[in-house]
Amino acid sequence: MLSRVAASYGPLLSRVAASYEANPELRKELLQEISLAVWQAMSAFRGQSSEKTYLLKVAHNRCVSHVASQVRLRDREALDESLPDDKGPEPEASAIGHQRQNALLVAVRRLPLQERQVVTLFMEGLSYQETAEICGLTGNHVGVILSRAKARLSKELEDV
Repeated sequence: MLSRVAASYGPLLSRVAASYEANPELRKELLQEISLAVWQAMSAFRGQSSEKTYLLKVAHNRCVSHVASQVRLRDREALDESLPDDKGPEPEASAIGHQRQNALLVAVRRLPLQERQVVTLFMEGLSYQETAEICGLTGNHVGVILSRAKARLSKELEDV
């Protein structure tokens, strides 16, 4: 069952980890922590929500704990902005897209924790209700948080 979950949701869980941790080595550790938490939590899954929603809740809770422990341990390390190189046919367009993706990822990481959670889930295509369930909020509150986060991101990204 775990291998099926890993195959189905591995990329999603990797993106969640990347939205919380900039340092590549710490991101790998976080992804391992998420995988362990998912493995431990699967026995408690009762089908009261979709499997995806349940796994995202487990992953986000693990990420929140990770961020809190990193803040307590030391100041955040400088962001490592290296993403894998695109080897597409148009290097200039690829570089611009890469730069925009980088800027968005950096801006999302700078959001307050609750806004970061909501934005990350929104970018993964979850509904307001699914996001509310994961974050322990109401659907309306998710909309308010998302609106504020979008405004912050727009302001920060207007020069990119």
